[in-house]
Amino acid sequence: MPSIALANKFSDSKDKKENKMKKKIALETSEPDSANPGKTKNLMAFKTEDEIFSDKKEKTKDKKKRKAVDIHSEDEQRSETSSELVEPVNLKAKKTKKKNKKAKVAQEEDEEVQEEVPKAKDPNAISRFRISDPLREKLKARGIESLFPIQARTFDDILDGSDLVGRARTGQGKTLAFVLPILESLTNGPAKASRKTGYGRPPSVLVLLPTRELASQVYDDFKVYGETLGLTSCCLYGGASYNPQEMSLKRGVDIVVGTPGRIKDHIERGNIDLSLLKFRVLDEADEMLRMGFVEDVELILGKVEDVSKVQTLLFSATLPDWVKHISSRFLKPTKKTIDLVGNEKMKASTSVRHIVLPCFTSAITQLIPDIIRCYSSGGRTIIFTEKRESANELAGLLHGARALHGEIQQSQREVTLSGFRSGKFMTLVATNVAARGLDINDVQLIIQCEPPRDVEAYIHRSGRTGRAGNTGVAVMLYDPRRSNISKIEKESGVKFEHIAAPQPADIAKAVGVEAAEKITRVSDSVIPAFKSAAEDLLNTSGLSAVDLLAKALAKAAGYTEIKSRSLLTSMENHVTVLLEAGKPIYTPS
Repeated sequence: MPSIALANKFSDSKDKKENKMKKKIALETSEPDSANPGKTKNLMAFKTEDEIFSDKKEKTKDKKKRKAVDIHSEDEQRSETSSELVEPVNLKAKKTKKKNKKAKVAQEEDEEVQEEVPKAKDPNAISRFRISDPLREKLKARGIESLFPIQARTFDDILDGSDLVGRARTGQGKTLAFVLPILESLTNGPAKASRKTGYGRPPSVLVLLPTRELASQVYDDFKVYGETLGLTSCCLYGGASYNPQEMSLKRGVDIVVGTPGRIKDHIERGNIDLSLLKFRVLDEADEMLRMGFVEDVELILGKVEDVSKVQTLLFSATLPDWVKHISSRFLKPTKKTIDLVGNEKMKASTSVRHIVLPCFTSAITQLIPDIIRCYSSGGRTIIFTEKRESANELAGLLHGARALHGEIQQSQREVTLSGFRSGKFMTLVATNVAARGLDINDVQLIIQCEPPRDVEAYIHRSGRTGRAGNTGVAVMLYDPRRSNISKIEKESGVKFEHIAAPQPADIAKAVGVEAAEKITRVSDSVIPAFKSAAEDLLNTSGLSAVDLLAKALAKAAGYTEIKSRSLLTSMENHVTVLLEAGKPIYTPS
């Protein structure tokens, strides 16, 4: 009993101390209640740990308030949570927990800052330009977060009303360089006040391009982005019916895009009124010169009576004398020039692997399928020929290929380009009609069946791949008996990679990977049905499982026969022999 009494006494004493401590804590964590003077309210009893942590940070900043409360550091730690008013806690563990929490919060803040910094540093981010919200959202929806250099350099000048000459290498986004600021000017900029609206309105923008395909492509951009801002467009080119084009012009449009010949026809018919034109644009001006549109272009530009009220933009990859003449004649003396090429000669794309390969003309149809197998990486391929007949013939020999050239009706050309863009077929055989300005995604391989007549043609053809920062392969075939490729190599600014025709081992490796992927994609549900036949084949063939699988891959890839090929001429069933002699050999005989 004495021991029990002592224990009770000790327990009572301990309870009293704890109660005293609780009272002390309760008093020190209470604050005056402004609503009821003379009373206090206990804030801690109604706060979560996160709220208290926030309160403590504020108290730390307010030094005067902290000086007014003179308590021990241990008591202050205990007063930070309402749970401590009920039961004691492990202060050391709690302190460690809070430190970890602070460190975690600081780490998260650092990560957020690190994520924001790169975006803020991008000088060409679309958020840095005067692009309206609807247009900005449309750009982001199409995966465009920042402008290309030519777009960024010309945007403000065009939007501020300057005439401009823009020059950049092929594949650098010249189209959007004038599409975006023109649309903004018509809806939110200088041209908005004087732009006509309503039925039968004359166009505010006229864009001239050398080919139907280019006109259609630029029209698509104006249509996609212009509709976002409530602007309408139409496309005028030869080979199409006049009636739909006349109806569009009669209803009224904001933007007219077309080729010089057809636009000239509509002007002569009285279908186009250029009196209220705000913008006139020449895109690929150097190609218009090459294609013989000089007189038509000068006639159309001369139809604008008051040049002071129209803004003229000229974009070109090169600046021959005629383009300079047009610039000085039709653009204001205060025009701006944005030249991203400078005094350098026009160069081929550096994001493209440039390959030359010896091949006799008679071996081209045999060789091209193997080049596609080895270098297309499963993407689209464009094959360039010099003649329309060659394009038709080659397209007929290649599985799933289509031809594109000037003699094909315009409606069929549009269907062909649409199918190539959408991936319905992966190989396009074309003449120079596809060499300029066509922007088609995922063109991995360009094949030129022979060296072109001029270096500029090679640059534009090879520029159909490796666009917008991507990479690609350009293969040029040449007859080693006649072709001289050193001029193209020198003037295009590339160092050609000389290789031999794909050999059986190269082809088997390329097609084997593709066939293996096809096999692995077959559903496992077919295994039970074919398992018995597979076991019988394995037991009766006398071949190993690996050998049988190799034959199955070859069959799946459609490559069931190995043919030798000459390293010098690419002819099938020919072998290159190296002869060594003790003295110089001056003639093959």
